[in-house]
Amino acid sequence: MFIKEIRFECYQNTQYAAVERAINNYFDMLRYNGQILGREFPVAMFASWFVVRLVCPEENSLHDKFNSQQVKQALDGLTAAGLLAPKIKTIGEDLNSLECASHFKPSWQLLYTTFLDTCSPLRCGETLAPIPLYRTAEAISNGDRKSVIKWQEEWINCDELQMNGSAVSSVALQELGDVDSRLYHRGSELCKRIEGITHVPTYYYLYRVAGKSLQEEQQRKCPCCGGEWKLDSPLFDIFDFKCDSCQLVSNLSWDFKK
Repeated sequence: MFIKEIRFECYQNTQYAAVERAINNYFDMLRYNGQILGREFPVAMFASWFVVRLVCPEENSLHDKFNSQQVKQALDGLTAAGLLAPKIKTIGEDLNSLECASHFKPSWQLLYTTFLDTCSPLRCGETLAPIPLYRTAEAISNGDRKSVIKWQEEWINCDELQMNGSAVSSVALQELGDVDSRLYHRGSELCKRIEGITHVPTYYYLYRVAGKSLQEEQQRKCPCCGGEWKLDSPLFDIFDFKCDSCQLVSNLSWDFKK
C-alpha cells in the first residue's frame, strides 16, 4: 500500500461548505471504487488550498483509467465547487499495510476480511494478498464496487461485536458463520458476480468459533452440501476446510486452533 498526498487548490472565490461537500464526495466515490482505503480522511485547511494524506492499494491507484463513472462525476463536482484538479504526490509505502497481490488472475480467489482489515476483501487464493477491487474488469454493481465495501463494513462490524463479547455477540456470530444468514447470502452473491466478471473461481470465507470438542470440529462437514471438506494441512495457517463444490473455506474453531 502507498501513502498519497492530495492537494486541492481554489481557482475562484468559493464557500467552505461547497468545498467540503465536493472533497468528501470525491473521497467517498474513490473509497467505493476501492481506490483509497479507510473511512476517515482529515483535511488540512490553508489560505486557498486543502491537503489530505491517505492510503491507496497501489502506487497508481488514482490513475484516471481506474476511475468509475461516480469518481468522474465527483471530479466534475470539485470543479463546480471552485477547485482545480487534485494534485497527487506519492509519499512512500505504508509500513503497516499489506502488500497487494502481484498478479490479478490467480487460479482461485476468495472474499475474506477481519475486523483489523482496511484492505480489499478480495484475496488471492495462492498468496492471500489483497486484490484491489478496481482491478476487476468491470464494475461489480451500480457502476462501482460499493456493494463489496458495504458487505465488508457489515462483516467487520459483526466481527467487532463478537470479539468484544457484546450483548448481541450470538447474533453477530450467526451472521459470520451460518450459511442461512443474510450476510452469507449477500457475500455469496457477490462471489458469483465477481467470478462472472473475472472468470476466476471465487470462494467465500465462513467464520467458525466455539464448538463442543476438537474431535467433533475435525469431523465437521460442509454446511452447504454435507460433503467432506477437511484439508490435510491448513492454508495460510487459517483455513482448515475447503469445499470446491460449494466454493467455501472455513477454519477449525478458533477455540481449538493451536
